[in-house]
Amino acid sequence: MDILELFNNFAKFIHDGGYFMWLILLVWATGIAICFERINKLAFKYDVDGASLMNELQRYILSNDIQGAIRACSGSLALLPKVLKSGLKRSTSSTEQIQNALDATTLEVIPKVEMRISHLSLIANISTLIGLLGTVHGIIITFTAISAADPAQKAEVLSRGISEAMNCTFLGLISAISMLIAHALLSSKADKIVNEIDEYSVKFLDLMGTKNFKKEEEA
Repeated sequence: MDILELFNNFAKFIHDGGYFMWLILLVWATGIAICFERINKLAFKYDVDGASLMNELQRYILSNDIQGAIRACSGSLALLPKVLKSGLKRSTSSTEQIQNALDATTLEVIPKVEMRISHLSLIANISTLIGLLGTVHGIIITFTAISAADPAQKAEVLSRGISEAMNCTFLGLISAISMLIAHALLSSKADKIVNEIDEYSVKFLDLMGTKNFKKEEEA
C-alpha cells in the first residue's frame, strides 16, 4: 500500500465518520501539541543528572568556592540547578534562611513542571465523549433515515449510519488511549524531576550545614 492509497483510505475513513470526526481530530491535535511541548521542556530543558550536579557542587562547596558552584548552576536551564543556586546565594546566611530560599524557589518552579499535563486526561475524556456523541448521532440518523427510505435504499442508509457510528467510536478511543499513555509517561517524568528537587535540596542543605559547622569549629 503506497502513501497515496493510505491517504485516500484515511480521507474516506474521516468522511464516512461525519463531522464529529473533525472535532475529535482537533481535540487530538491539541493534545499532541501539548505532548510535544511538554516532552521538549521535561526531557531536554528542565531535567538534569542530579547526582552528577550534586557531586560537582560538593567539590566547590567543600573547597569554599561558592562562586564556582554558582557558575556551575548558572550554565544550565534545568530546574534543580536553579533551586540550588538560590541556596548558594544565601551561603553566608543561617541554615533557616538557606532553607527558605530553597523552598521559595521550589514553589516557583514546580508549577512549570506540572503545567498542562493534567490537560491530557481532560482531552482523553473529551475525545471519548465526542466519539460517543458521534456514535449516538450516527445511530439516530440511521434509524430516522431507514424509517423514511425506500426498501431498496435501506441497506445503503444502514451501512452509512453504521460507518459514522463506528468510525467516531474508533477514532475517539484511539485519541483517548494515546493521550492517557502520554499523560502517564509525562506525569512520571514530572514526578521524577520534582522528587529530585526535594531530594537534592535536603542533601544540599545538609552539606551547607556541615560546611558552616566546620567554619564555626575553625573559628
